[in-house]
Amino acid sequence: MLPNIPTGLTWLRIILIPVFVGIYYLPDTMLSPIARNWIGMSVFSIAAITDAFDGYLARKWGEVSAFGAFLDPVADKLMVAAALILLVMLHRAEAYLAIIIIGREIAISALREWMAQLGQAKSVAVAFIGKVKTVAQITAIIALLLYQPLIPGIDTVWLGTVALWVAAILTLWSMFHYLRLAAPHIASGDS
Repeated sequence: MLPNIPTGLTWLRIILIPVFVGIYYLPDTMLSPIARNWIGMSVFSIAAITDAFDGYLARKWGEVSAFGAFLDPVADKLMVAAALILLVMLHRAEAYLAIIIIGREIAISALREWMAQLGQAKSVAVAFIGKVKTVAQITAIIALLLYQPLIPGIDTVWLGTVALWVAAILTLWSMFHYLRLAAPHIASGDS
Protein backbone atom coordinates (compact mmCIF):
# COMPACT_ATOMS: atom_id res chain seq x y z
CA MET A 1 0.00 0.00 0.00
CA LEU A 2 1.34 3.42 -0.96
CA PRO A 3 1.49 6.10 1.71
CA ASN A 4 -0.91 9.01 1.47
CA ILE A 5 0.44 12.41 0.43
CA PRO A 6 0.92 13.77 3.97
CA THR A 7 2.87 10.66 5.02
CA GLY A 8 4.78 10.84 1.73
CA LEU A 9 5.81 14.40 2.61
CA THR A 10 7.05 13.17 5.98
CA TRP A 11 9.09 10.43 4.27
CA LEU A 12 10.47 13.05 1.89
CA ARG A 13 11.69 15.03 4.90
CA ILE A 14 13.52 11.94 6.19
CA ILE A 15 15.02 11.24 2.75
CA LEU A 16 16.25 14.84 2.52
CA ILE A 17 18.37 14.47 5.69
CA PRO A 18 21.31 12.62 4.06
CA VAL A 19 20.99 14.86 0.99
CA PHE A 20 21.15 17.95 3.18
CA VAL A 21 24.11 16.71 5.23
CA GLY A 22 25.92 15.37 2.16
CA ILE A 23 25.92 18.82 0.55
CA TYR A 24 28.32 20.02 3.26
CA TYR A 25 30.71 17.14 2.59
CA LEU A 26 31.14 17.88 -1.11
CA PRO A 27 34.59 19.20 -1.99
CA ASP A 28 35.03 22.87 -2.82
CA THR A 29 35.94 21.84 -6.37
CA MET A 30 32.37 20.53 -6.82
CA LEU A 31 30.52 23.23 -4.91
CA SER A 32 31.75 26.59 -3.71
CA PRO A 33 31.14 27.44 -0.04
CA ILE A 34 28.57 30.08 -1.03
CA ALA A 35 26.72 27.64 -3.30
CA ARG A 36 26.90 24.99 -0.55
CA ASN A 37 25.30 27.40 1.92
CA TRP A 38 22.50 28.34 -0.49
CA ILE A 39 21.76 24.77 -1.56
CA GLY A 40 21.96 23.41 2.00
CA MET A 41 19.69 26.17 3.28
CA SER A 42 17.27 25.52 0.40
CA VAL A 43 17.08 21.78 1.05
CA PHE A 44 16.50 22.41 4.75
CA SER A 45 13.83 25.01 3.90
CA ILE A 46 12.03 22.54 1.62
CA ALA A 47 12.02 20.05 4.48
CA ALA A 48 10.66 22.71 6.84
CA ILE A 49 7.89 23.56 4.36
CA THR A 50 6.88 19.90 4.09
CA ASP A 51 6.63 19.88 7.89
CA ALA A 52 4.18 22.76 7.74
CA PHE A 53 2.04 21.07 5.09
CA ASP A 54 1.91 17.39 5.98
CA GLY A 55 -0.14 17.79 9.16
CA TYR A 56 -2.37 20.42 7.57
CA LEU A 57 -3.10 18.20 4.56
CA ALA A 58 -3.66 15.14 6.74
CA ARG A 59 -6.31 16.98 8.77
CA LYS A 60 -7.88 18.69 5.75
CA TRP A 61 -8.14 15.49 3.70
CA GLY A 62 -9.02 13.25 6.65
CA GLU A 63 -5.84 11.21 6.17
CA VAL A 64 -4.65 11.33 9.77
CA SER A 65 -3.11 8.00 10.72
CA ALA A 66 -1.43 6.62 13.82
CA PHE A 67 1.69 5.90 11.77
CA GLY A 68 1.75 9.42 10.33
CA ALA A 69 1.27 10.90 13.81
CA PHE A 70 4.25 8.83 14.99
CA LEU A 71 6.50 9.49 11.98
CA ASP A 72 5.99 13.26 11.70
CA PRO A 73 7.66 14.26 14.98
CA VAL A 74 10.43 11.69 14.39
CA ALA A 75 11.19 13.28 11.01
CA ASP A 76 11.15 16.76 12.58
CA LYS A 77 13.54 15.81 15.34
CA LEU A 78 15.92 13.98 12.99
CA MET A 79 16.08 16.96 10.64
CA VAL A 80 16.65 19.50 13.41
CA ALA A 81 19.23 17.29 15.15
CA ALA A 82 21.13 16.74 11.88
CA ALA A 83 21.11 20.48 11.17
CA LEU A 84 22.27 21.43 14.67
CA ILE A 85 25.09 18.87 14.64
CA LEU A 86 26.14 20.14 11.24
CA LEU A 87 26.09 23.76 12.46
CA VAL A 88 28.27 22.82 15.44
CA MET A 89 30.68 21.02 13.08
CA LEU A 90 30.81 24.15 10.90
CA HIS A 91 31.50 26.29 14.02
CA ARG A 92 28.30 28.27 13.42
CA ALA A 93 26.51 27.16 16.60
CA GLU A 94 27.61 26.43 20.14
CA ALA A 95 27.58 22.75 21.11
CA TYR A 96 25.85 23.42 24.44
CA LEU A 97 22.88 25.06 22.66
CA ALA A 98 22.60 22.08 20.32
CA ILE A 99 22.80 19.68 23.30
CA ILE A 100 20.02 21.57 25.12
CA ILE A 101 17.74 21.46 22.09
CA ILE A 102 18.46 17.86 21.05
CA GLY A 103 18.38 16.61 24.66
CA ARG A 104 15.01 18.22 25.26
CA GLU A 105 13.61 16.67 22.08
CA ILE A 106 14.68 13.20 23.21
CA ALA A 107 13.40 13.72 26.76
CA ILE A 108 10.01 15.08 25.71
CA SER A 109 9.59 12.36 23.08
CA ALA A 110 10.17 9.76 25.79
CA LEU A 111 7.77 11.59 28.11
CA ARG A 112 5.09 11.68 25.42
CA GLU A 113 5.54 7.96 24.73
CA TRP A 114 5.22 7.17 28.43
CA MET A 115 2.15 9.38 28.77
CA ALA A 116 0.59 7.71 25.71
CA GLN A 117 1.09 4.32 27.38
CA LEU A 118 -0.83 5.71 30.36
CA GLY A 119 -3.60 6.89 28.04
CA GLN A 120 -2.71 10.51 28.80
CA ALA A 121 -1.19 11.56 25.47
CA LYS A 122 -3.47 14.58 25.17
CA SER A 123 -2.19 16.00 28.45
CA VAL A 124 1.24 16.54 26.84
CA ALA A 125 0.07 17.45 23.35
CA VAL A 126 2.01 20.13 21.49
CA ALA A 127 1.42 23.49 23.14
CA PHE A 128 1.65 26.95 21.61
CA ILE A 129 5.07 27.49 23.20
CA GLY A 130 6.29 24.40 21.35
CA LYS A 131 5.17 25.91 18.06
CA VAL A 132 6.96 29.21 18.83
CA LYS A 133 10.08 27.21 19.76
CA THR A 134 9.92 25.43 16.43
CA VAL A 135 9.67 28.73 14.53
CA ALA A 136 12.72 30.06 16.43
CA GLN A 137 14.65 26.84 15.68
CA ILE A 138 13.82 26.89 11.97
CA THR A 139 14.69 30.60 11.72
CA ALA A 140 18.00 30.02 13.48
CA ILE A 141 18.94 27.02 11.38
CA ILE A 142 18.05 28.66 8.06
CA ALA A 143 19.97 31.84 8.94
CA LEU A 144 23.02 29.94 10.19
CA LEU A 145 23.04 27.62 7.18
CA LEU A 146 22.95 30.59 4.83
CA TYR A 147 25.62 32.40 6.86
CA GLN A 148 25.74 35.39 4.53
CA PRO A 149 23.64 38.48 3.92
CA LEU A 150 20.26 37.84 2.34
CA ILE A 151 18.51 41.15 2.90
CA PRO A 152 20.58 44.35 3.11
CA GLY A 153 20.89 45.45 6.71
CA ILE A 154 20.03 42.03 8.17
CA ASP A 155 23.02 40.06 9.40
CA THR A 156 22.05 36.37 9.11
CA VAL A 157 24.79 35.30 11.52
CA TRP A 158 23.45 37.66 14.20
CA LEU A 159 19.83 36.72 13.42
CA GLY A 160 20.62 33.01 13.52
CA THR A 161 22.58 33.27 16.75
CA VAL A 162 19.86 35.27 18.51
CA ALA A 163 17.13 32.94 17.20
CA LEU A 164 19.12 29.90 18.40
CA TRP A 165 19.38 31.41 21.89
CA VAL A 166 15.63 32.14 21.83
CA ALA A 167 15.00 28.56 20.67
CA ALA A 168 17.17 27.17 23.49
CA ILE A 169 15.37 29.27 26.11
CA LEU A 170 11.96 28.29 24.73
CA THR A 171 13.16 24.69 24.57
CA LEU A 172 13.83 24.69 28.30
CA TRP A 173 10.62 26.61 29.05
CA SER A 174 8.52 24.18 27.01
CA MET A 175 10.26 21.19 28.61
CA PHE A 176 9.32 22.44 32.07
CA HIS A 177 5.78 23.09 30.79
CA TYR A 178 5.42 19.47 29.64
CA LEU A 179 7.06 18.12 32.80
CA ARG A 180 4.62 20.16 34.89
CA LEU A 181 1.72 18.65 32.97
CA ALA A 182 3.09 15.15 33.53
CA ALA A 183 4.05 15.78 37.17
CA PRO A 184 0.85 14.34 38.71
CA HIS A 185 1.46 11.05 36.89
CA ILE A 186 5.15 11.03 37.81
CA ALA A 187 4.38 11.79 41.48
CA SER A 188 1.71 9.09 41.68
CA GLY A 189 4.14 6.52 40.31
CA ASP A 190 1.90 5.61 37.36
CA SER A 191 3.40 2.87 35.28
